[in-house]
Amino acid sequence: MLSIDRAALAAAVASLPERFKGPGGVVGVMKDGEVIVREAWGYADPDVGLPMTPSRLMPICSISKQMTCGVLLNLVGDPSALDERLTAFLPNLEGRRPTVRELCDNRSGLRDYWALTVLHGAHHEGAFRREDARPLFARMKTTHFEPGSQYSYSNGNFRILSDLLEERSGRSLADLYADHIFAPAGMRDARLASDTAGPLNGTVGHEGNASVGWFPATNRIVWTGDAGVAATLDDMLAWERFIDRTRNDADGLYGRLSTPSAFADGNPARYGMGLARDRIDDVAITGHGGALRGFRIRRLHAATERLSVVVMFNHEADAHAAAIFLMRAALGRPSAPRSGVPADQGWAGSYLEPSSGLSIDVTVHGNAILANLGGGTEVLSFGEDGVARSAGMTISRQGDGLWLDRPGDNLRGLAVRLDGDAAQDIAGRYWSAETESTLEIKAVGSAFAGRFDGLLGRGPMHQLRPFAGDVWRLSTPRGMDAPAPGDWTVQVRRTVDGAVGGLVIGCWLARNVPFSRIV
Repeated sequence: MLSIDRAALAAAVASLPERFKGPGGVVGVMKDGEVIVREAWGYADPDVGLPMTPSRLMPICSISKQMTCGVLLNLVGDPSALDERLTAFLPNLEGRRPTVRELCDNRSGLRDYWALTVLHGAHHEGAFRREDARPLFARMKTTHFEPGSQYSYSNGNFRILSDLLEERSGRSLADLYADHIFAPAGMRDARLASDTAGPLNGTVGHEGNASVGWFPATNRIVWTGDAGVAATLDDMLAWERFIDRTRNDADGLYGRLSTPSAFADGNPARYGMGLARDRIDDVAITGHGGALRGFRIRRLHAATERLSVVVMFNHEADAHAAAIFLMRAALGRPSAPRSGVPADQGWAGSYLEPSSGLSIDVTVHGNAILANLGGGTEVLSFGEDGVARSAGMTISRQGDGLWLDRPGDNLRGLAVRLDGDAAQDIAGRYWSAETESTLEIKAVGSAFAGRFDGLLGRGPMHQLRPFAGDVWRLSTPRGMDAPAPGDWTVQVRRTVDGAVGGLVIGCWLARNVPFSRIV
């Protein structure tokens, strides 16, 4: 069993405010069921000088998902008992309907509803009420992959699950959390705080950075099931203590939540029941992150070492990186320097992976390949075997294209190189039967922008930039959810005479949404 180097861990904790700059934060580390780190720094609200403490409530955002699944296991047991009820939530869905278990495992194939709010005309600082969710789900007609075949993060899976649980029990999700999660774990101040419009006992989330400064984030979303739980650091350490206390219980809740699962083809999955599975070297970890505009949260648990780390920021620094940094310090395994050999510049270019419909921008820096799939840049090291690797993806050359393998998503495919300049003829109006919304693209001089109009209103103009060939990128750097969808891939579909007949639009969370040209 691991022995903690307390001095090294203390030094790592002390470095966090400078490494991950922002108004404030809290961090906790638990070993063998005992709290060995419980620290806070900075301000919960710098405007009024309110200090951050371990007893300040913060939204734990998507960490709520594992707790929603915990209620499901305690209340219902076998998730399939609720499968038939999904018809009422997805009345227009064509093809095979996902199962409730596939919702819990993010293998439903349902496009993420927070990403789809962009296509439904939402403004990033608009309001999203609880009653707005169900009509949005009801409009879904297709999945972006066959349920069970791949992984794709979809908050809507857990939003639907929360309604199923309330319907089954006749009780509010707040009461179900209290009975099945908070009370057994001793989370004394935790609660369901679905409305994110106001601060929780004074804690204000902040956008911004050290260059431009920090400013209060605007949130006007009502969450339930996919997020919504608010907790203090002490509550989160109570959750970790509960996990450790029940580690040898054959029917322990966390043991049931963290049981390994597989895709429909038998390949092992890295996500299930609201928990992500990963490794730090040879140490298996489970955990999850949380992100709301102005907040970043991460919890990690290494069962074999009886070691847990919790990081909570009221700003948008990388809580995942901070949690990994602390876990490595506690394990005595500092990050190794990136290795590899210089990469051939021939890798650089613009590509499209046809099955997902996602564009990929590849650049080369020394022994690193930087691949941007529209939602952020992934850094891969180039090896002597001619393969570029990161923790989540490998890329190898295949002819003029790139073979991508993302085991965690169960996605493999040949990305084809795109050449040529985009034709400047995309201005017009487009209609999507999938979302029942319109897209109007306008040209102002040599610049293009598009606006969606749909269920949630008439959204702002989003900049469109030519990518390569007949592919563009539509940018949404700020969305209702955090992080925002980022860059959407826009593929132009042409008629036999070469005119623009329509578009196929997608991002990592919501792929291949067709739009037909109407004007």
